[in-house]
Amino acid sequence: MMEFRRSLPAQKERQSLLEAISQNQVVVVSGETGCGKTTQLPQYILESEIEAARGATCSIICTQPRRISAISVSERVAAERGEKIGESVGYKVRLEGMRGRDTRLLFCTTGVLLRRLLVDRSLKGVTHVIVDEIHERGMNEDFLLIVLKDLLPRRPELRLVLMSATLNAEMFSSYFGGAPMIHIPGFTYPVRSRFLEDILEVTGHRLTPYNQIDDYGQEKSWKMQKQALRKRKSQIASVVEDAVKAADLRDYSPQTRDSLSCWNPDSIGFNLIENVLCHICQKERDGAVLVFMTGWDDINTLKDQLQSNPLLGDPSKVLLLACHGSMASSEQKLIFDKPEPGVRKIVLATNLAETSITINDVVFVVDCGKAKETSYDALNNTPCLLPTWISKASARQRRGRAGRVQSGECFHLYPQCVYNVFADYQLPELLRTPLQSLCLQIKSLRLGSISEFLSRALQSPESLSVQNAIEYLKVIGAFDQNEELTVLGKHLSMLPVEPKLGKMLIFGAIFNCLDPILTIVAGLSVRDPFMTPFDKKDLAESAKLQFSCRDYSDHLAIVRAYDGWRDAERDRNGYDYCWRNFLSAQTLKALDSLRRQFLFLLKDTGLIDENMTMCNKWSRDENLVRAIICAGLYPGVSSVVNKEKSVSLKTMEDGQVMLYSSSVNGKEAKIPFPWLVFNEKVKVNSVFLRDSTAISDSILLLFGGNIQQGGLDGHLKMLGGYLEFFMSRDLASTYLNLKGELENLIHCKLQNPRIDIQTSEELLSAVRLLVTEDPCSGRFVYGRQEPRSKKAKTMISSASVASMDRGGGGGHGGDNPKNQLQTLLTRAGHDNPSYKTKQIKNTLFRSTVEFNGMQFVGQPCANKKLAEKDAAGEAISWLTGGEAPPVTANARDRQDADHMSMLTKPAPRRRRHHHRRS
Repeated sequence: MMEFRRSLPAQKERQSLLEAISQNQVVVVSGETGCGKTTQLPQYILESEIEAARGATCSIICTQPRRISAISVSERVAAERGEKIGESVGYKVRLEGMRGRDTRLLFCTTGVLLRRLLVDRSLKGVTHVIVDEIHERGMNEDFLLIVLKDLLPRRPELRLVLMSATLNAEMFSSYFGGAPMIHIPGFTYPVRSRFLEDILEVTGHRLTPYNQIDDYGQEKSWKMQKQALRKRKSQIASVVEDAVKAADLRDYSPQTRDSLSCWNPDSIGFNLIENVLCHICQKERDGAVLVFMTGWDDINTLKDQLQSNPLLGDPSKVLLLACHGSMASSEQKLIFDKPEPGVRKIVLATNLAETSITINDVVFVVDCGKAKETSYDALNNTPCLLPTWISKASARQRRGRAGRVQSGECFHLYPQCVYNVFADYQLPELLRTPLQSLCLQIKSLRLGSISEFLSRALQSPESLSVQNAIEYLKVIGAFDQNEELTVLGKHLSMLPVEPKLGKMLIFGAIFNCLDPILTIVAGLSVRDPFMTPFDKKDLAESAKLQFSCRDYSDHLAIVRAYDGWRDAERDRNGYDYCWRNFLSAQTLKALDSLRRQFLFLLKDTGLIDENMTMCNKWSRDENLVRAIICAGLYPGVSSVVNKEKSVSLKTMEDGQVMLYSSSVNGKEAKIPFPWLVFNEKVKVNSVFLRDSTAISDSILLLFGGNIQQGGLDGHLKMLGGYLEFFMSRDLASTYLNLKGELENLIHCKLQNPRIDIQTSEELLSAVRLLVTEDPCSGRFVYGRQEPRSKKAKTMISSASVASMDRGGGGGHGGDNPKNQLQTLLTRAGHDNPSYKTKQIKNTLFRSTVEFNGMQFVGQPCANKKLAEKDAAGEAISWLTGGEAPPVTANARDRQDADHMSMLTKPAPRRRRHHHRRS
């Protein structure tokens, strides 16, 4: 090891690096991958401090953007120092770590250092901070730089070292006022690039329009349609096609030129990858192969496809491994081991393997040219997770992975002309993701105004993204109106999860139904445990539906699947259970360990004590669990309208949305609840809701956000009027009072976690009763008589609540009165309204709308459509208590303020005509 360390390029720069660090507060070190900067520089600093008799006071923190790099680098450095991990070298990643009293060099993820800054504003006792892989421009790294830049003047003795690939070191140097830059030359061997045209020429593989559809195993039927029936070309596809048309391909065979004209830039190209790997195994020299894919789905699917290939699936010839950020650390380590002689190692990895980890024996790289990247559409407040083209910088990093031990080859699965139009660098994460967690951290670190703070970033995000995040944190109750942290906000900032998941954990602890909530939050933090193999899709889907028990919730399905696995593990047949039910044992184990870690975090907050039985007193109450899910996921609310053969879903920002085919609700022809709450929506071509739980009006009113009173008695509004509820005056005040008391109780509990909320037994019983006994089996609507428990009848004096969401940019048809009227009537259990339209003059039409035995006549209009809308508008105006027209049948009815109650009554014998005064 000493010999190897001395051979690294960093060794030659040791002295100049140490001198620069001792003489300057900030130093920028750039170097090619593999030059030794990550493993050697922290050791040089530690060794020189020990030599100067400052070893006992020295404390070096080295941040890495990813867990796997922090762990693997710390283990390598400890081994080079001849120690066990946890002695002078340790690591700390989210919810896991190895460090001891004598640890002087700590490798950690950037998020861990930011959490330390929460409790220790000036990093007391830390002498050196090294920020590695700074060129990746992750959100945490950019945030950390602003905080450290502020901290440096207050801690003149603190040393900051920024380590970057050679890409854009000058930018970081100028951000820190012209800090000195030191470059460490790499010693990678030459790597030959082969682009798609060369690959097709060498392998003879032919591309046709039919052999490029990616057969995703994971619930990707919409993706298949998107590829097969591509009607609207993406902007990138058009640019790519133009580039390919303009390319000079005279030196290539007609077959290659034909293939290129069929190339589909939207596909990853599994068949092409299989062909290239066979070519490498049969024709090329020895050496490991690293294949860059976009994510877990395609790694898994490609692995299945390769395993059924007679050559690549033969374990005596090929060792096939996967590498992904969410795998268990023990599994990730396998990729570093050398295979048996005569066996070729093939590693399928995400862009994690671009810079964070180094697999030394790689000689061939296969680069699909894409990476999954979240881009954030601030106008629609929707994150889009899509495979996007990588940057030239990333392509160079990927290629460099092939030249570590000898000269290498890189197979780029895209033409050279496409590489030429790649962006130079990837857009920083701060500019393309939602900023909620970041805004929470800024406030908890007391860094002043959020907008002002973020304006000091290397590249500051657009103000609309910042405003959206602040508004969201106000809606969920983490910020007050002055953008200051509330008690809930303080608790959320201490939990290392997204604010909505943190809120769910806190409410699960307060309302004593913690066990299922731990499972749901852990399930939303790791991958979906349900697997959908491509050839057994129907079997896998019916296995998942078993766990749903027709309760219209993906989250409760995960709880049942996990509970079943836990019982099976006790009987030592967990593997069998997973096999039978198409579940991933690996994901369930990860979920299990996260649950335990969340439990420790909640114990630290004091919200739960050692006596776990009390925490789970109401864990079996599924409606209460639904309510806690709603508390966390609000304002992710979609309205539900059941049509004859389908379900129509709408959200405030997007209008019409769809469900992923893997959702249990995606299989339902009817959802007997008025609302769905969802964890995330993803924009592909349409907007898709990823996982959802159906909820009643009572749950939304009591566990959603703030309620405002509307203009009429018994009219309640949420989300600025997007969600509206109409009910009797008494019932509305019952909800308002209960919600006020409930919020007070939660506030007191968060301020003083030791208080026992069971002293408010009456309030909690009333809340549980409303949530559980919401009439009409979950639909809080007019006019459907269904048997109810006596208790519920006395609780809910007049269970006559209709909910209707007009306006607000997209509820049920937005501004279209016909849609609104149909929604209202559907909710009330009536048939659709019928319209009769007459032509009253050559150019004018008048329409009459009829429902429940009542008729409303509209004004004369220029065409039939407008006439029908006007008649529907009349009906709505009257039903919602607006200025009603004179009633010909019975003038006294006009004084009846609660016109909505007309819908609860059976059809009157006489027809009512309502005419507007002409």
